[in-house]
Amino acid sequence: MNGSMLKHVFATGALAALFLVRAASPASAQAYISPFIGYNFGGDSGCPEISNCEDKTRNLGVSFGSIGSVVGSELEFSYIDNFFGETPTASSSVLTLMGNVMLAPKFGVVQPYGVIGLGLIKTHVEETLGGLLESNNNHFGWDIGGGVIGYFGDHFGLRGDLRYFHAFGDLELLGLPIAEGTKLDFGRLSGGVVFKF
Repeated sequence: MNGSMLKHVFATGALAALFLVRAASPASAQAYISPFIGYNFGGDSGCPEISNCEDKTRNLGVSFGSIGSVVGSELEFSYIDNFFGETPTASSSVLTLMGNVMLAPKFGVVQPYGVIGLGLIKTHVEETLGGLLESNNNHFGWDIGGGVIGYFGDHFGLRGDLRYFHAFGDLELLGLPIAEGTKLDFGRLSGGVVFKF
């Protein structure tokens, strides 16, 4: 791991820790873990629209944090395989690690929420045609979105989520800029379970 990536990971971890400590009061917040599955669309993903897309790429991840009756915080990790689309000569992936704050007013068994945060967006591309070329890019980025949690008892719920991710740095593939000023961005639609404890 090079020095630049180590700084990115350290800064992201520090931001996430700050969010987790400050966002929700210990008296009213409950810790949770939420594994999810979804797919990406729009922006630079291989699926240009949320509907009518045959090249959906699976997004797997998990978030954990604390949530009260009004505010919360989370650290979210996700991994996307074949992000730029599936081809026989290349493979790609995107990894995100985001620290988010949440505004999440609870209404009985339903809790809608909005999130915003900062973190790391890492792209990986391998080109196998005519020799193996590999490219890794690490960027700070931000995300914004929202969703709703429906609870079935005190410790279990289902979650639907829609988010938008955007990198601060220019997008490069195999070390070459795609276009000057182009930033990696994409949307994600996901669903998952919530375990509170």
